[in-house]
Amino acid sequence: MYAKETLERVVKEKVEPMIEEAMQKYLGITINELEKDITEKIGQEHLVGMVVRVDLPFKAAKKIFKKEFLERAIQTHYGNVSEVADIVGLDRRSIHRDIKSLRLDMRKLRERFYKVGYFEKEAVDGMIRGTLDQYKGIIRAEKLEKMYSHVRELSENIVRVLPLSHLSWKEAEKEFEKVYLKAALELHQGLRETAKRIGLRYETLLRKMKRL
Repeated sequence: MYAKETLERVVKEKVEPMIEEAMQKYLGITINELEKDITEKIGQEHLVGMVVRVDLPFKAAKKIFKKEFLERAIQTHYGNVSEVADIVGLDRRSIHRDIKSLRLDMRKLRERFYKVGYFEKEAVDGMIRGTLDQYKGIIRAEKLEKMYSHVRELSENIVRVLPLSHLSWKEAEKEFEKVYLKAALELHQGLRETAKRIGLRYETLLRKMKRL
């Protein structure tokens, strides 16, 4: 999680020059549209790589989101439930309840741990590759392939300068609801129709919108 103003400044001052340099080095040219496509995705992403299933009802989507959120916290803090509880702002009893209700396989999660920033790096990597895919047929194949081969290095360098910090569940929940409800309102016609489609009472939807 990061403050929007801080993120925008870092993207402008540090991320954009990195992408420009990579394009010059591997493509031989700077493509403003390509750079803009990548930086906008990074600059607008509050929950880098986290799944927000806007195709599902609200409660089902939130359950999937919370499961991934806790799995990441557990795997980036070496399976230490007490440490995870402190970081995400929940008590240990709540974490254990969630582990059971969300059917988290602790033994499997503890088989593989990740450094903090790993999931963000994977997400940035995916953003860059996805954007490059759109330029196939426009940029010469051999040059594009050269750029692809250095995406992991570029992603690592970008994540290194992003102002990442630990996200509490309350913060993550709020961001999830913002992203989900914004998408739902764009997909459906009117508030009552949206509430019906996503499985919330009309009054609940209004209350959430006001709070957010």
